[in-house]
Amino acid sequence: MTIADIAPRTALQQRYWDPALTEPAQWNPVLEALHSHRSVRRYLPDPLTDETLDVLVSAAQSAATSSNLQAWSVVAVRDPDRKARLAALAGEQAHIVEAPVLLVWLADFARVRQLAGDRGAPIEGADYLESSYIGFIDAALAAQNAVTAAESLGLGTVFIGALRNKPEEVAAELGLPPHVFAVFGLVVGHPHPDADAQIKPRLPRAAVLHQEKYDLPAQRDHVDAYEGRIAAFYSAQQLDHSWIERVLDRLASAARLNGRDRLKESLIRLGFPLR
Repeated sequence: MTIADIAPRTALQQRYWDPALTEPAQWNPVLEALHSHRSVRRYLPDPLTDETLDVLVSAAQSAATSSNLQAWSVVAVRDPDRKARLAALAGEQAHIVEAPVLLVWLADFARVRQLAGDRGAPIEGADYLESSYIGFIDAALAAQNAVTAAESLGLGTVFIGALRNKPEEVAAELGLPPHVFAVFGLVVGHPHPDADAQIKPRLPRAAVLHQEKYDLPAQRDHVDAYEGRIAAFYSAQQLDHSWIERVLDRLASAARLNGRDRLKESLIRLGFPLR
């Protein structure tokens, strides 16, 4: 009997496609929820209430933020026509239209630049790449908190990185002022009963956890082990995929970035000097 013959049952086992893993003594509901994360791409049309949206945003605002700059914002898009236009900009992903709300997470320096302008204060530091990183990282941390909150309420989510394919068009659709950039979208809604979203296996912990110093040679064995496990996962989904081939294909050329090869130019054009 091989690893492919035994279906993992617990969230931890599914996360690594390893039926031999046991939950540690300190396991708790929060850890269970985090390990159970999955991307949902089919939704019911049921609306998301304002109360639910508010609690997702308050959870997002509870994430860490560099120097308390809070250099992010989020636009909630519910209008079906606007969602359809954004879906067209993001490769016609049907779940953007199907779900009740698309949250577009922004790196936002318009707010602090307005603050400086109102007070005649210098704000040269906002022009530098470091500050842009802060906006992107803050938005990602906030969004991940929102995902955890949404899943705790029985909602499904999926990130939409393809909004970066056409940043200027997305900015125009959302009426973004200069110095604001749409980092990614997040679809949120009630999962369709037929969604069949699965916990996707990740690389072995040893591949990402290095002790004291980075160990590149060991990555070959870790990746080989993962290739076998995720192949078993794909096989259970009636798919014939290779993680290695998919990764290499995704990064094979600038064309495979689907417009994101010009991201630096887009950022500069939208008010991020990147000095």
